[in-house]
Amino acid sequence: MFLVLQVMSDLYLPTVTSNIIDKGIAQNNISYIWQEGFKMILVSFLGVAAAGGNIFFAATQSMKMGQKIRDDMFDKVTHFSEADMNRFGAASLDTRTTNDVVQIQNVMVQILRMMLMAPFMLIGASTMAFVKSPRLTIIFLITLPVIALIVGVLMYYVVPLFKVLQKKTDRINLIFGETLTGVRTIRSFNQDHYENRRFDAANKDFANTGIRAFTIVSFIIPIVTIVFSFINVAIIWFGGQMVSNQSLAVGNLVAFMTYSGQILFSFMMLSMIFVFLPRASASATRINEVLSVKDTITDPAIPVDFPVQQSGTLSFEHVYFRYSNAEQQTLQDINFSAHTGQTVAIIGGTGSGKSTLINLIPRLFDPESGVVKINGVPVNQLTQHDLHEQISINQQQAILFAGTIRENMHYAKPDATDDEIWYALTIAQATEFITTENGGLDYHVEQNGDNFSGGQKQRLAIARTILKPAEIYIFDDSFSALDFETDAKLRMAPKE
Repeated sequence: MFLVLQVMSDLYLPTVTSNIIDKGIAQNNISYIWQEGFKMILVSFLGVAAAGGNIFFAATQSMKMGQKIRDDMFDKVTHFSEADMNRFGAASLDTRTTNDVVQIQNVMVQILRMMLMAPFMLIGASTMAFVKSPRLTIIFLITLPVIALIVGVLMYYVVPLFKVLQKKTDRINLIFGETLTGVRTIRSFNQDHYENRRFDAANKDFANTGIRAFTIVSFIIPIVTIVFSFINVAIIWFGGQMVSNQSLAVGNLVAFMTYSGQILFSFMMLSMIFVFLPRASASATRINEVLSVKDTITDPAIPVDFPVQQSGTLSFEHVYFRYSNAEQQTLQDINFSAHTGQTVAIIGGTGSGKSTLINLIPRLFDPESGVVKINGVPVNQLTQHDLHEQISINQQQAILFAGTIRENMHYAKPDATDDEIWYALTIAQATEFITTENGGLDYHVEQNGDNFSGGQKQRLAIARTILKPAEIYIFDDSFSALDFETDAKLRMAPKE
């Protein structure tokens, strides 16, 4: 609505100017000039107000759309299986959720502001120009197809470059993220110069691709400007002759030139859209690749309630598992049962499939064949929520979140009291470095727990696992960074 009002105001003003020249100035009619002048001021204010409304809603809707896409992306990624996470990679998912969404937001603003306005303006200005002088309009019929052809050829070459540019953004984020995470390792092996060269190579590659893409794009506006400069010369040349032989009024020539400028402006707006569209198109494709992934781990159509028993069991029955595209199976014919109160140790060499076996219990993967059961019910017949409620797992890598120790503990049990948290920390042998002098449970935890040692992070992660009330507790190589004494105490504490 605001856009239409703005375009109508812009199209009406040249007609008012034409009337002032032909009926006011030419006939020395001062009162008519004042009358049309006030009308021009009123229409101008209306156009400005409409433009403001259009800009406001364009910005509001583009931001809301970006918010919606990021919410959907985040929700989708949190439900990814391990295979899906490995398929995309963390760096690429970061880029798709941030940079790619920004590209979509930018083009959304341009669409609501320019792309919708340009056709209205182009059609309206062309119609009004034809009304003022049908003969001069022939100039546009010759030149506009030429401009459209030139822009189309340039876009043919630039679209693939923008698609490549987004992939190279992934590469930069990957290297930068690895450097931030592994900065201590890089320094300890004195590989600063190697990492600088690696990032510089990726950065130059990105820059060179961007230069090629935007160099091609930069030709659009100069070409359009040159063509329209020739159009203006032709309008003045032929229009002047028509004025001299009195077949065209001076006011109509001025109005025609104004409409010509609006047509030029419309093409400029469309050209700017063509700058944003290819990159946004590539970003939209990358976003849809994430959103269109079908969940490989899904809840059953008719789920079974979790069977509560006094003596629970966890059993693997002829379980086989193979990673996608792997030639050999990681797990073959796994059979065992664990009962309430028992501790089962799974021992094997590096890469033998211990973590893979563990991940089958909470359904981070599904087996190729065979079945994993809890209390006699296959885990794939339970909802993931009900299944995860009964399992407390401590992964191989101790993950802590930025915040406080209390907030990290609440991940396991949101309503846990301070006494319960301290009890879990005591079992995990973590109270020695968490004292009230250091802030206690309000002690600040940096991202990834970087302000703690490896052993301290492991003990905090173990405390969080113990804090959660569950039927099954899983510890995946969770004691590797502990000294022998702490390891022994920690193993004995849960039994006691």
